[in-house]
Amino acid sequence: MSSRVRQEQPTKYAGARKRIRLWMMFMVLFFSWGIYTFIHQTVTLASERVKLEDNHKLHQETKLLQTQLEQEIARLNEDEYIGQIARKTLDMYPPGETPIDKGMLK
Repeated sequence: MSSRVRQEQPTKYAGARKRIRLWMMFMVLFFSWGIYTFIHQTVTLASERVKLEDNHKLHQETKLLQTQLEQEIARLNEDEYIGQIARKTLDMYPPGETPIDKGMLK
């Protein structure tokens, strides 16, 4: 009789075991998906942070360049600065001014 009871027990709980196994498979898949999504988002977030830092540095450099160019524009509106540039780069002098050759001074 005891062998007959042992044989009946597996069939009695067979449906419950299948449901538990199915539930466990579902939970493993769900948690695997969750872990994959978390890791993927973490990697994506890290790369986006690097891009943001690069863009922030580029923005700072651009603002500095803009400030320098605005200062250069303000200086180019002055006649004296334009005269200095003409003397240095183009060797142009106003009428009546005699240039001094720096090579002769030595």
